[in-house]
Amino acid sequence: MDTLELALSLELDLGKYYREQAEKNANNSLQVVFNMLAREEDKHAEILMSKADLLTLPVSESNILKEAEKLFRHLKDFESDFTELPSQLDSYRMALEMEHKSLKFYTSLRDKAESKEEKTTYEYLMKQEDIHCILLEELVKLTTRPEEWVESAEFGVREDY
Repeated sequence: MDTLELALSLELDLGKYYREQAEKNANNSLQVVFNMLAREEDKHAEILMSKADLLTLPVSESNILKEAEKLFRHLKDFESDFTELPSQLDSYRMALEMEHKSLKFYTSLRDKAESKEEKTTYEYLMKQEDIHCILLEELVKLTTRPEEWVESAEFGVREDY
């Protein structure tokens, strides 16, 4: 398996995983977020498939394949110690962790890429994963605000949200 096939496999696995989580959260607002993330991962897979004829990404002697296989192979359902389904905040944090792993993986592939086109492809995927991270970080921030925020003029200037 070359690195392009591995990256494609990871995108497909993560998309499938997000769809499964969306089904399990069909009765709450997490379904929308998981479906959106699944569609994004599907787009990444399409990009990689469209580049398959143009890119040849040989695997150099490195541990990247072993590391990448560990990323999403043993994913479990989002779980919480207290409820049947995890809280919205826990779900966002777990998804954020997975997106950070994807970003790190694509960064390592870009750093090992030999051609300009390979680097460009991985940089595009890195930007997309970074956008997902920013989105999930904002969702975490918005979800935690009601627990942390005191809305009173006496506490001074507050940032807009």
